[in-house]
Amino acid sequence: MNKVLVVGSGGREHALAWGLARSPSVGEVVSAPGNPGMAALGECLPVEATSPDRVADVADRVRPDLVVVGADPPLVAGVVDELQARGHPTCGPVAAAARLEGSKKWMKEVLASAGVPTAAYHAFGARELDAALAYVDAMAAPYVVKTDGLAAGKGVIVTEFIAEARDAVRAYLSGEAFGDAGRTCVIEEGLHGPELSLFVLCDGRDALPIALAQDHKRAFDGDEGPNTGGMGAYSPVPAPVAPPDLVDEMMERAIRPTLAELRRRGAAFRGFLYCGLMLDPVKGPRVLEYNVRFGDPECQVVVPRLASDLYAHCLESADGRIETKVVLDDVACVGVCLASAGYPPGPDHVGDVIEGLAAAAAVPGVEVFHAGTKLVDGQVTTNGGRVLTVSATGPDLAAARDRAYAAAARISWPGLHYRRDIAAQALP
Repeated sequence: MNKVLVVGSGGREHALAWGLARSPSVGEVVSAPGNPGMAALGECLPVEATSPDRVADVADRVRPDLVVVGADPPLVAGVVDELQARGHPTCGPVAAAARLEGSKKWMKEVLASAGVPTAAYHAFGARELDAALAYVDAMAAPYVVKTDGLAAGKGVIVTEFIAEARDAVRAYLSGEAFGDAGRTCVIEEGLHGPELSLFVLCDGRDALPIALAQDHKRAFDGDEGPNTGGMGAYSPVPAPVAPPDLVDEMMERAIRPTLAELRRRGAAFRGFLYCGLMLDPVKGPRVLEYNVRFGDPECQVVVPRLASDLYAHCLESADGRIETKVVLDDVACVGVCLASAGYPPGPDHVGDVIEGLAAAAAVPGVEVFHAGTKLVDGQVTTNGGRVLTVSATGPDLAAARDRAYAAAARISWPGLHYRRDIAAQALP
């Protein structure tokens, strides 16, 4: 039986660890640093996940058969490079390929070179404020302003109001909003239509599609409020939201050309790739962004649908030889994120005891994935942000949604809040 080391501590990493623990090939799952939910699956070891040397030191001690790196900051920091240099098979892209998420400017350059359909854009640096504001003034609404660097899913402003767009440009380029991550910003044309997430598994040369999902980024019902890291998701995405040939089309028009361009640049991509899509009714599907890992909370609704062996998929990606077909159960999954008081943008309230975890998990088809939790004196407490994702499978989206919300209603702590309309737009 094989041992797996999962690097990370969020809801995505909990879902990956849970999926790997279900594999008939896996006998032990170790997490670093992990969280209280991941601790129920196996040992958790403290580590600074963005430190390549420290993560590799943990792997040297654990001696896993496979390492899976879940989150973008460690990938961009080069954790995979160091793990591979020390001989540890690792699922995830090296730093050169992780730049696809680490720099939105570079990502757009890759898309342009590869001929991938995407929104028109221009990038501006900290000394180009006047030019950036003039570019915004010449645009039509909606206005889209993005940080170049990582911003925990919050570095995008989409607004109908030019004053808000101009304020975002000033805040980004000055460093006021996101520090160095925003001192270069990307300004894009606004697109219209539903947003979807396509997840694929890559081996450096080719890719296999895994699933489509739809995330809900805004904090409140009806897509109101600020952007978050994601307040819930569902999968699969039914017609007419997702055309039946969308996955095949985007594999040929976006994924494979991108992988070829990355190889040309000496940055062959292995691991999970997230392709964020906008289905513009006039211009057709457009790539909004790439993320170099599974989405969060989309991972928490895709992995529970997986019928094939997650360990085999991750190992083959790490080895550069995808062979095992991705198979999904004929079920739907809905995930609802439960957030702490003050999220977003914070400061979050922490330290509240979480009640009802066992009662929620007792609902049929439900898994509760931890993210912002902490164990204090034997009790699971909130640790800020998106605290939990309550994911539920069912024979269809309606049943899965009912189960997810029934389970979420059993969990409580002061200030808990969550959206009540996850997946509602996909129902008949």
